[in-house]
Amino acid sequence: MENIWFSAALWLGLALLATLLSIWLGLSVALTEIVVGVAAQLGVGAALGPKVLGAEQGWIAFLAGVGSIVLTFLAGAELEPEAFRKSWKEATVLGLAAFLAPFLGVAAIAHYLLGWAAQPAWLAGVALSTTSVAVVYAVMLELGLNKTAYGKLILAACFVNDLATVVALGLLFAPFGLRTLLFALGLAGGLFVLLKVTGPFFQKYGGRTSELEAKFLLFALFALGGLAVWSGSEAVLPAYLVGMVLAGTVGKDHALVRRLRTLTFGFLTPFYFIRAGSLVQMPVLVSGFGVFAALLLGKMLTKFVGVFPVTHRYHYPQGESMYTTLLMSTGLTFGTISALYGLSHGIISAAQYSYLVAAVIASAVVPTWLANRFFLPRRHLEQVSKSTQEVAA
Repeated sequence: MENIWFSAALWLGLALLATLLSIWLGLSVALTEIVVGVAAQLGVGAALGPKVLGAEQGWIAFLAGVGSIVLTFLAGAELEPEAFRKSWKEATVLGLAAFLAPFLGVAAIAHYLLGWAAQPAWLAGVALSTTSVAVVYAVMLELGLNKTAYGKLILAACFVNDLATVVALGLLFAPFGLRTLLFALGLAGGLFVLLKVTGPFFQKYGGRTSELEAKFLLFALFALGGLAVWSGSEAVLPAYLVGMVLAGTVGKDHALVRRLRTLTFGFLTPFYFIRAGSLVQMPVLVSGFGVFAALLLGKMLTKFVGVFPVTHRYHYPQGESMYTTLLMSTGLTFGTISALYGLSHGIISAAQYSYLVAAVIASAVVPTWLANRFFLPRRHLEQVSKSTQEVAA
C-alpha cells in the first residue's frame, strides 16, 4: 500500500476492532490483537494481496519494535525494589524452572521426535523456553494485578526466565567477542548513570507540558537498544533492566506512568501484537500441522512440568498454581527474536522458522485464554477490587 495514511488507518482500524473484541469477549486485548493480526493476514491478504497489510514495511516494524521496548520497560518499572528483594528467591526458582524444563524438553522433542539436527533442535529449545513479559504485563495491567505482590512476583519470574533464554542463546550460538564486552560495559555504565541522574534531572526540569521525561526515557532506551543490536543482542533486553533500575523513580511517578501507558497501549503495542500475528504463515502450518502441534504442546507440557511443582512447593492454591503455570507458558518477543536469529544465521530453515514462530505466537494466545477463562486468581482480584474501592472512597 503506497499511501502511508491509508496503511496507518488500516492498522489502527484493526487495533480498534481488536479492542472492541476484547471488550465484547472479555479477553485480553493483547490476545485479540494477535488473533486479529492472523485473521488480517488471511483476509486482507486474500482479498487485496499479501503485501497490502505491509507488516514488513520499515515504519511498521519500527513502531512495533518501539512498542515492545516501551512495554518491556514499563513492566520492569512495575518491579518495586523492596518487593523484589522480598521475593527474589521465589522469582528466581520460578524463572529458572520455567526456562530449563522447556529448553531441554523441546530440544529433545525437536531432535528425537521431529528429526531435526542438533543445532536446530537446540535453537527450538531456546525459542520455546521463553515467557512473554509483554503479554504477561498486558494481562496483569488489564486485571490490576500489576500492583499486587503476586503480580510483581510473576513479572520478576518472567524476567529471570527471559534472561536465562538470552544467556543460553548467546552461549550456544553467539560467541563472546569484543562487541559483547563493550555492550556489557556500556549497559552497566548506562544503568549506573540513569540510576544516579534520572531522579534529580526530572525533579529539576520535569513536570512541564513539553514531556521532557518521556523524551529522556525514549532517548535512553533507544541508545542502549542500539548498543545491544550493534553487539549482536536485542534492543528489548536493556529495556527491562532500565525499567527495574528506574522503578524507584519512574515507577513511583503515577502520572508519568499513566501517560506512557496511554502512548504505549493506545498507539504502539497494537502494531507490535498485530504484526506478530500477521507473521504466521498459515499455508506452512496447514501442510505441517503435526510439527507445529508437537512444538506447541511440547512447550506447554514442559512448562507445566517445570513450573507447576514449584508453585506447589511455595504453597500456591490449586487454581493459582494453574494460572501461574499458564502465564509462564506464554511466549512472544524473545521467542520470535530467537527464531529470527536462527534463520538469519542459517541455523534453521525457512520452514522450521515458520513452525517455531507459529508455535511461539500460539503460546501467547492459548495459555492466556485458558488462564483468564478458567483459572483467574480470585483472591488477588478481590484484593485489587478492595483497593480500588478504598481509593474511590
